[in-house]
Amino acid sequence: MSPAPDAQPLEFGGHILLLSGPPGAGKTTLARALAAMPGSAKAHLHGDDFWHALGHGAIAPYRPEAHAQNAAVIDALAAAAQGYAGGGLFVVVDGVIGPWFLAPFRRLAAPVHYLVLQPPLQAAIERCGARGHGLSDAQTIAALHRQLSELGRWQAHALATGEAGADDILPAILRILAAGAHRLPA
Repeated sequence: MSPAPDAQPLEFGGHILLLSGPPGAGKTTLARALAAMPGSAKAHLHGDDFWHALGHGAIAPYRPEAHAQNAAVIDALAAAAQGYAGGGLFVVVDGVIGPWFLAPFRRLAAPVHYLVLQPPLQAAIERCGARGHGLSDAQTIAALHRQLSELGRWQAHALATGEAGADDILPAILRILAAGAHRLPA
């Protein structure tokens, strides 16, 4: 997916967007499109890369015993995002980031926006299967989908995507950013 040739400049230098959702939500596709848009300089931090950096002793991040490891990875991801934002870039972080991991981002100096994509479960499972790599276990995807469907006080940060593709979701994300309604309180 590429931005339209007539795309309006996206000027959010110094801001961070946490683009979350279950596996198969379209986070990476949309993050790449946002990072390619004209306007302020941008960085795309692919959350999976931070987990893939783990070596010996790594625990699958969706396992309950991985919580301490996951907290360390989230801290590293937040620090990297702040580093880029501090340099004036708009940072798009894509990853499975639930409300339980917002604290490190809320402590950052940069303004942070939080958006959770919520596709239908079956669509997420099918997209993961079609990729041919990464997570494809339907039970694990369903568990992560369930966790990111119940956002509690952060429910207003959800975007139900239905069966829409990235080309249809991107304009909604741009409207949400422009409105500033999904910015996290410090």
